[in-house]
Amino acid sequence: MSAPAPSPLAIVDAEPLPRQEEVLTDAALAFVAELHRQFTPRRDELLARRGERRAEIARTSTLDFLPETAAVRADESWKVAPAPAALDDRRVEITGPTDRKMTINALNSGAKVWLADFEDASAPTWENVVLGQLNLIDAYTRAIDFTDPKSGKSYALRPAGELATVVTRPRGWHLNERHLQLDGAPVPGALVDFGLYFFHNAQRLIDLGKGPYFYLPKTESHLEARLWNDIFVFAQDYVGIPQGTVRATVLIETITAAYEMEEILYELRDHASGLNAGRWDYLFSIVKNFRDGGTKFVLPDRNAVTMTAPFMRAYTELLVRTCHKRGAHAIGGMAAFIPSRRDAEVNKVAFEKVKADKDREAHDGFDGSWVAHPDLVPIAMASFDAVLGEKPNQKERLREDVSVAAGDLIAIDTLDARPTYDGLRNAVAVGIRYIEAWLRGMGAVAIFNLMEDAATAEISRSQIWQWINADVVFENGEHATAELARTVAAEELDTIRREVGETAFAAGKWQQAHDLLLQVSLDQDYADFLTLPAYEQLA
Repeated sequence: MSAPAPSPLAIVDAEPLPRQEEVLTDAALAFVAELHRQFTPRRDELLARRGERRAEIARTSTLDFLPETAAVRADESWKVAPAPAALDDRRVEITGPTDRKMTINALNSGAKVWLADFEDASAPTWENVVLGQLNLIDAYTRAIDFTDPKSGKSYALRPAGELATVVTRPRGWHLNERHLQLDGAPVPGALVDFGLYFFHNAQRLIDLGKGPYFYLPKTESHLEARLWNDIFVFAQDYVGIPQGTVRATVLIETITAAYEMEEILYELRDHASGLNAGRWDYLFSIVKNFRDGGTKFVLPDRNAVTMTAPFMRAYTELLVRTCHKRGAHAIGGMAAFIPSRRDAEVNKVAFEKVKADKDREAHDGFDGSWVAHPDLVPIAMASFDAVLGEKPNQKERLREDVSVAAGDLIAIDTLDARPTYDGLRNAVAVGIRYIEAWLRGMGAVAIFNLMEDAATAEISRSQIWQWINADVVFENGEHATAELARTVAAEELDTIRREVGETAFAAGKWQQAHDLLLQVSLDQDYADFLTLPAYEQLA
């Protein structure tokens, strides 16, 4: 067999990384280049379509189920492909970035699945992109270990039968990878993450009794799901593995996708394994799409929007019903609490809330749920064990009692809660802290005992933007204004300076994070994604 031709892809403005040649092989880059040629034009068309749809929502302030796909929803005969054995039991899934320590800890966590994240829990530095791929290759070949330089503690993998099944999440369609270019144009980050992972690991995973499994983020329509399905078909033929080997779980984390759940499963039916309810991005999407829809679309503080809110309940119950009707897994939302090593009372209260949340999901018919920390795995596991017992899932629960009208999904004004001044301060404080860490290459950050990711920053800055533009009056009589946001941001920056000390403050990216948060929160021209201007500042 002749050696593959050198890839036409150029690696741009990237410092060499240790062992990068094991990831950026000519053959792997040639595959990514072919994905780019074949599918980026359609990606670009679909991004333009997002803008057209958003303009229509701005005009009408409403959404409905699609009349043109009514036949797909009405056809009772179709189902998604049966779940492979490795994905049949998903009762607890842990999420996290693909750094070396997290890779080992997540695989060892006792969860059934690890969402290996190249998306919201990972800042897309070139180092994170490439070395994250290397860590997964090392994990599958059992060539991975890690010694913490601070504590001296060593980490190694447990026996194969005790490890979580990996489901990898590539970046969303809107993000490009500037370090890989073809003829001067960047390759979509989604194709880089998917392409490198699939090329190196598809056959290796099959040999391990599993397969290349993916979470698809930020999907906004069934046409975007169709694009992914075509990519899967092409990729499986390219490397010579059977069609249907890939499995994809789609995050229903945009309001438009909530109206197309069945159609999304239909487009991916030979490769679909489920849908997931992603809370913060879902709320962010509601603000983004209905930001000029008037006061009835104004969200209260993010922590006041629980999963029992009527419009959130409509979304989650519709998701369970849709999945089970079509034979797919329904995966619940995130428990983001990070246990305190110093405050047992904080843990006690938080663990009770996590248990109540997971009990509710299990009793509602979900087949599994997410946690952010290994200490939460046993809590979530107990909730699902109590309902599932020895069964791997509860897809037989069809939830035919659920009936959701189009208006139920956007009935934001059914909430009693209102925005508060403390909510504004929290949004600013969390936003600055998260963005600062992201600019240093950290995508998953513990802030105020919660594991935060990019979705957190998106909802924070979106709520600041929405409250100012809706002229919200807080309970203390203050109006939400740009000037108030600037004042609060300056105060939070001073608080951080005192908290971390002058040396650490000067060494960090605090002022830069403060400025970026205010930019995306106060600009009249609302940025589609915070990570787009932030990526331009990422080293």
